[in-house]
Amino acid sequence: MTKPHTIGTPLSPSATKVMLLGSGELGKEVIIALQRLGVETIAVDRYPNAPGHQVAHHAHVINMADGAALRELIEQEQPDIVVPEIEAIATDQLVAIENEGLAQVIPTARAAQLTMNRQGIRCLAAETLALPTSSYAFADSLEELRAAVKNTIGYPCIVKPVMSSSGKGQSRINQIDDIESAWNIAASGSRVDQGRVIVEGVIEFDYEITLLTVRALNEQEEITTYFCEPIGHVQVNGDYVESWQPQQMSTLAQQRARDIAKKITDNLGGLGIFGVELFIKDDQVWFSEVSPRPHDTGMVTMCTQKQNEFELHARAILGLPVDTTLHTPGASAVIYGQLAATGIAFSDVNKALRVPQSTVRLFGKPESFKRRRMGVALANGQDTLQARKRAKTAASCVIPILSM
Repeated sequence: MTKPHTIGTPLSPSATKVMLLGSGELGKEVIIALQRLGVETIAVDRYPNAPGHQVAHHAHVINMADGAALRELIEQEQPDIVVPEIEAIATDQLVAIENEGLAQVIPTARAAQLTMNRQGIRCLAAETLALPTSSYAFADSLEELRAAVKNTIGYPCIVKPVMSSSGKGQSRINQIDDIESAWNIAASGSRVDQGRVIVEGVIEFDYEITLLTVRALNEQEEITTYFCEPIGHVQVNGDYVESWQPQQMSTLAQQRARDIAKKITDNLGGLGIFGVELFIKDDQVWFSEVSPRPHDTGMVTMCTQKQNEFELHARAILGLPVDTTLHTPGASAVIYGQLAATGIAFSDVNKALRVPQSTVRLFGKPESFKRRRMGVALANGQDTLQARKRAKTAASCVIPILSM
C-alpha cells in the first residue's frame, strides 16, 4: 500500500495501482479520472475491448463471477485498491481478499456483497435500518411468485431479479395474465441466475431521484458525508433514459432524502460515491436502491458539477478532498445503438454538437444492440427544462449506421 495522500508514478515500482472490476462507460470515466491523478489503472471486464480497456494501462478479460479467476488476477496484478463497478462479481472472494489484506475493496467488500443482491440491500434498508420502502416479497418459483402477488403485494407490482443491473429483467404486473411473462423476463435478465425474484408494490410517486452521496475524508482526516444536488431522471422498464440536475424538491423532502442516504451509506461504510435512488411524493421519501459506485443517471454531472461523479469517486477512494458544488443546470439523454451489429459507426455527430451548450460522449462499445447505451448527449441551459430539451435534441441527431 502507498502512504495516504502519496501517489506514485504509473508503470514504476512506486505506482499506486487501482483495478476496476467492470470497465463499461462508467468504469472508463473513473479510469480517466484516476489517470489524471497519476494512478496506474487496470481494467477488467467479461468481454474484450470494453470502453475502459481502451484507456487503461492494463486490460484483462475474465469471468469476474469466477472466484478463482478473480483471485488469480488480483494476486498477479497486486493492486492497492479494487473498485467493483458492476454486480456480477464473486463478492465472497472480495471479502476474503479484503480480510487477508491483499487489497482495499471500495467502498468495502461487505457493501459490494450486499448491494449485488437486492434481497440483501432491501432487508438491510427495511428491516435493519427501518427506512421507508415499498412493500416487498421474494419468490423462488413461478408458483411462489403467483402466491406473493395474490396474497401479499397485490396489483400493480414490479418484479425484478434479485441480481441484475440497469433495469435488466424488470417488468410490471398489472393483472394475473402478466405473472408468467414477468417470471420469464426476470430469469432472462438476471446477472447471476439465482432463480429468485423480488416483488415490489408500486409507489405512486411524483418523481424519482438519484442522490449522489460521497464518503470522503475531511481536513481532520475524518470520514464525512457530502451530497450532490439531487438528480431527476426518467426510466423505462427500469433503464435510465434521461437525467437532469438539479431536481427541484421541497426543503423537507431533500432533508429526508439526505437522512435516508446517510443512514444506508454509513452502514455500508468505506470511501467513495454511492448512487442512492429514492421515490418522492410531496414531502414523503422512500428508499429504492443503492449502488456503491458512480450511477448511470449521474453522467449528467459531467456538464453540471465542478467535480463530476467520476472525479469525486477517484478523489474519495484516494483520500483526497472533494467538492460537490453544482456549477450550472444540465441534462443528459441516452444515445441508443438502434442496430444489432459489431463495430458500428455514428453519423451526424456534427449536427448534435451544433445544439447550443451541448456535447456528446460516445462510449466505444465494440458491439451494439438496439437498446444498448452507446453514448450520451449532455447539455446545459438556463434551467433544467431548457437543458433537457437540448440534450434530447442532441441525442436524436446522432444516427448509428453500419460501418462501411
